[in-house]
Amino acid sequence: MNLLEVQSLSRTYGSGETAVHALKEACFSVPRGEFVAIVGESGSGKSTLLNLLGALDTPTSGKVLIDGKDIFAMKDAQLTVFRRRNIGFIFQAFNLIPELTVEQNILFPVLLDHQKPDAGYLDELLTVLNLKGRRNHLPSQLSGGQQQRVAIGRALFTRPSLILADEPTGNLDSQNSSEVIALLREASRAYEQTIIMITHNRSIAQSADRVLQVSDGVLTDFGRCRG
Repeated sequence: MNLLEVQSLSRTYGSGETAVHALKEACFSVPRGEFVAIVGESGSGKSTLLNLLGALDTPTSGKVLIDGKDIFAMKDAQLTVFRRRNIGFIFQAFNLIPELTVEQNILFPVLLDHQKPDAGYLDELLTVLNLKGRRNHLPSQLSGGQQQRVAIGRALFTRPSLILADEPTGNLDSQNSSEVIALLREASRAYEQTIIMITHNRSIAQSADRVLQVSDGVLTDFGRCRG
């Protein structure tokens, strides 16, 4: 069963002669547990696509179905809860809360949802992310690679079915970039999480199961990269 279905998804900004067609009739589906990379030049529409998949923007037309649910048919309050429980976000800028420790940053989405954290799963994630010895450190006491691993842990901790990663290696050196991509691949396999990652780095994109390209708002499927 496909976890994600995108049907004729379009986004236009403005109108008339000044209209910008950022995304044009995008259609694709992603099975549960697949790791998909989306590549494209700056301004190609890949960030617009990711924002629509995460319901951070509203399409001009088309549908996004996550686990069979049409997210844009939901009311605002329902969508907010659905997004918090089913979609994890990983940003290039990490977006950690500076006053919170590593552990508190990872737990934050669950606490925000008034849920009881799973202590065993937290320890498992801290071990996998090689952060167990840093659990009480603040973001300012961490390297860039460590901060991005905290951001990944935060995205994983709610056990979302879909993870959206926006240039997750953009601020990292090559070694840390490789480690982050390996962690994302492991998450897709071990936890059956579907991952959509946008990147301008085509060599990083080749680590994914499948590569999509966006150019001038038009999506092209390059097919599978790994067996």
